Amino acid sequence: QVQLVESGGGLVQPGGSLRLSCTASGFTFSHYGMTWYRQVPGKERHMVATIGLDDRLTYYEDYVKGRFTISRDNAAGTVYLQMNSLKPEDTAVYYCMTHLGGSAYWGQGTQVTVSS
Repeated sequence: QVQLVESGGGLVQPGGSLRLSCTASGFTFSHYGMTWYRQVPGKERHMVATIGLDDRLTYYEDYVKGRFTISRDNAAGTVYLQMNSLKPEDTAVYYCMTHLGGSAYWGQGTQVTVSS
């Protein structure tokens, strides 16, 4: 079955960097776009960045543009989110997501905490 497994979260100081990974299985990864979302407890989940079938097509929300980079390795079945210049307001649970056959599939999330 479809599985998405995020990793790479943790505690980082403001201005620091983290690289999140989302490893996919159960479907032909190279045929589907992938998206990173984030969610703060008690608030809605918001899109962060999305990538097409390869690195040529990407989109970023304004609040991460210039600081975050989404990329993918189709051979490894993995999508990445490189996060630089992290701010306390980037603290959230980060999820990867894809759409297959009209359904959305989500990973379990990875916690990112930006604090001194």
